[in-house]
Amino acid sequence: MALKLLHEPETEDPILSVVNLIDIFLVVIAALLITVAKNPLMNPFSHQDVTVITDPGKPSMEVVVKKGEKIEKYKASGAIGEGQGAKAGTAYRMQDGSIVYVPEAGPADTAAPAP
Repeated sequence: MALKLLHEPETEDPILSVVNLIDIFLVVIAALLITVAKNPLMNPFSHQDVTVITDPGKPSMEVVVKKGEKIEKYKASGAIGEGQGAKAGTAYRMQDGSIVYVPEAGPADTAAPAP
């Protein structure tokens, strides 16, 4: 009987299943670390300013702005913007798809030219 205990197959060793679980956890941890390193919003070592827009143009649109360590979230309310102001100029879409902004001539623009 003592000889049978010495010749057990390796597949019945309970420590092998623990080793396999540790390997799986290491792979999961490595995948999570890579995900955090690639995501500009979650990367604690990145000092870049980042703006992320999700669902642009839809009622569920959300804007996430990261400036240094500070992260701000803005959600669309679906309402049309209101406020007081003055017309600043006109924007034209060119045939090539570019947009040209032409400011309106205001009181500052009509001043006499310098000599």
